[in-house]
Amino acid sequence: MNRKPHKKQYPIHKRPAITPSHRDITHKTPTRATPRSPITTAPQNAQGPARKAVRFYASRSATLQACSCCVLRNRFRAKKRAPVAVRIKSFHWLKEKRLKVEVSLHHFLHLRMRLKQDASPVVVVLFHAVVWFYSFISYIPYLLLRSSESQSLSKCSRRLKGRSMSGHPSGPYRDVAAIRGLESCLQPGMNTLEKVFEASVRRFPQSDCLGTRETLSEEDETQDDGKVFKKVILGEYRWRTYNQVYQEMRMFGSGLSALGQKPQKNIAIFCETRAEWIIAAQACFMYNFPLVTLYSTLGGPAIAHGLNEAEVSHIITSKELLENKLKHIFLEVPRLRHVIVVDEKVGGISAYPKTISIHSMADVKSLGSRSENVSRPRQPPCDSDVAVIMYTSGSTGVPKGVMISHNNILASITGMAQRIPNLSGDDTYIGYLPLAHVLELSAEMVCFAHGLRIGYSSPQTLSDQSTKIKKGSKGDISVLKPTLMAAVPEIMDRIYKNVMMKVEEMSVFQKSLFQLAYNYKMEQLAIGYSTPLCDKLVFRKVRALLGGRLRAMLSGGAPLSAATQRFMNICFCCPVGQGYGLTETCGAGTISQLWDYSTGRVGAPLVCCELLLKDWKEGGYCNTDRPCPRGEILVGGPNITMGYYKNPEKTLEDFFVDKKGERWFRTGDIGEFHGDGCLKIIDRKKDLVKLQAGEYVSLGKVEAALKNCPLIDNICAYANSEESYVIGFVVPNQKQLMALAEKNNVRGLWEDLCRSPVMEELVLKVITEAALSAQLERFEIPRKIRLSAEPWTPESGLVTDSFKLKRKELKAFYQEDIERMYGAK
Repeated sequence: MNRKPHKKQYPIHKRPAITPSHRDITHKTPTRATPRSPITTAPQNAQGPARKAVRFYASRSATLQACSCCVLRNRFRAKKRAPVAVRIKSFHWLKEKRLKVEVSLHHFLHLRMRLKQDASPVVVVLFHAVVWFYSFISYIPYLLLRSSESQSLSKCSRRLKGRSMSGHPSGPYRDVAAIRGLESCLQPGMNTLEKVFEASVRRFPQSDCLGTRETLSEEDETQDDGKVFKKVILGEYRWRTYNQVYQEMRMFGSGLSALGQKPQKNIAIFCETRAEWIIAAQACFMYNFPLVTLYSTLGGPAIAHGLNEAEVSHIITSKELLENKLKHIFLEVPRLRHVIVVDEKVGGISAYPKTISIHSMADVKSLGSRSENVSRPRQPPCDSDVAVIMYTSGSTGVPKGVMISHNNILASITGMAQRIPNLSGDDTYIGYLPLAHVLELSAEMVCFAHGLRIGYSSPQTLSDQSTKIKKGSKGDISVLKPTLMAAVPEIMDRIYKNVMMKVEEMSVFQKSLFQLAYNYKMEQLAIGYSTPLCDKLVFRKVRALLGGRLRAMLSGGAPLSAATQRFMNICFCCPVGQGYGLTETCGAGTISQLWDYSTGRVGAPLVCCELLLKDWKEGGYCNTDRPCPRGEILVGGPNITMGYYKNPEKTLEDFFVDKKGERWFRTGDIGEFHGDGCLKIIDRKKDLVKLQAGEYVSLGKVEAALKNCPLIDNICAYANSEESYVIGFVVPNQKQLMALAEKNNVRGLWEDLCRSPVMEELVLKVITEAALSAQLERFEIPRKIRLSAEPWTPESGLVTDSFKLKRKELKAFYQEDIERMYGAK
């Protein structure tokens, strides 16, 4: 069988430029040695500023790879234009004499073309004059005032971040700070979640801990199409202190015990993300009740499966989920006896079976505060006890329960906290992702350990434009103004597309200014400098969309595209740390350092774990590949969970213990390690399909390449081994599709356009152009598509709560379309 090539082989005139530094904003792994442009190679005797100039233009060259006019650069390269001497003047080199740098003519022309045709020459000259003047007058104060920390960060970007402990390309790879051993706890003696929170209560008793916005009013709003949406007006955040939260935890845990909940017996939580969720969870950790978490978007069969498998008799939920979902499956869960509703008012108790008792959270706390219950001895947990049985969202089938111990969670948050510097009580975190997801749960545990405050939100009230926020009112993020935030790529992609659509609607002057500022900041970040003037004048309004105070964002749950990550870094003026982890690794694996502005990578291993690369010869990935070792990713360390609940066969298949007694998990993801010790996810074993002619297609790669197309809100690629081409299911962007229809004189309502064969052909043409620009192979480009008028949401059951595609459900949903697209050859 032919082995899958490492990288795409280019004709001589289309080979990508090779950059000498991993500090480039767009990180690309070279395939082989190719002739370099004069600006990417420094003379052997070049010192100081010469090296800086080379790095500056090398990074600029790498950045231009993503530009639409790179084809012209390639043509110039093919014709081998003679280089022209250009004198480079920059404030970065005022300490030393001016330097002549050889810059090839095609690069010089290309830099001007980057500003696009609609950029006025007057605007370009004026912008560069202002930038040069500002740079000149601010450079000496910048040198005098910059902190030792900012100087050290500039050096950090050049250092080794991870290394192979064995010296072999397969690893295991560790963070350079964990060479002597992996870390599993924040402080000695704090080996359970109960002890971590109690330590924070002693340190920050009167500090704000959990915040929730008060609902001032609700009203129904009728849309033009007759649909009715509920809109809310919310007040300010109301805060509980750490001491108040601790007292509520104790009373609630004591009340659960009085209701018959026993230590080491499972209790379920089926609730939206809110303060009461985490209070209930901490009470269960304190009283050693293993907490079974279920996504609030799961359907009835999945909920019943989890509750029956875990054999729970008590469940914590909200009034809305009780009314809309839970009450319909009571007869399918015979062991269920007590339902605790976190809302203040319950009502309608008589409508439920007599075998089930309904309690409000306040009633349970009141029961727990009685003297006879407070004095009752409790059994505290130990580090090896199960803290959580986390049911996955089921992207590959029936949800599996992953058993997570206290030690697993502590190891995970130890690794995560090490990657976010200077955590303190001055920070505010916004919690809106599902707490049933390991990323959000681990992030909030990090906050508790360092005395941060957490303000709660939801996707429906997050921003000023969110669906439940009444027009003219402020969304949660505008009121809270967080400094830290976690997000899944789907949310960042939406922000990116919405901002870029507004940029396209700007005047020529505004658009030119934005493009100039964007390109300028991209270049400055590539060489390690900040841009306070651009941040204040150009990106201030964009940054305000997320509150205006963000200093760090964490992306996880799925791969984040390079374009979106670069956009968030530049426009929101804060670093985006991309992470890699799974429920089975307790969310821990890798996270990129906040000062590493390279894109497309997920960083070095965390200090709590190590990674191995295992050959996957069927797919053509080996740890002896050049220039980067590749293979299936195996994660080992104290963060590796205990296995799947009541599923020993699957546990034995995915988990193993090595000769040293260390626990490992086989992820099924394919990665490669770069020379600085950072990981890049390049494929997934389950997403690889062999076509009829023998070519291998990575469905995830196709989707990632096309998802940044403005016309596409979501896409699922599909391939059958018995067929010779790829097809796709597309959720189009409504505004872009309507514009495309109007441009081509196609009339009809939204649903009619999505069913129109003419529109399918037009969209397919756009997708093909985007695929070619992304350098997909011809056999990877979808040949036929089906447009979906309805978005894919977790409620539809076609994506998970972190918006990962559920391929099995999507295939079943579109089975007739699959047969049609493959049948009509």
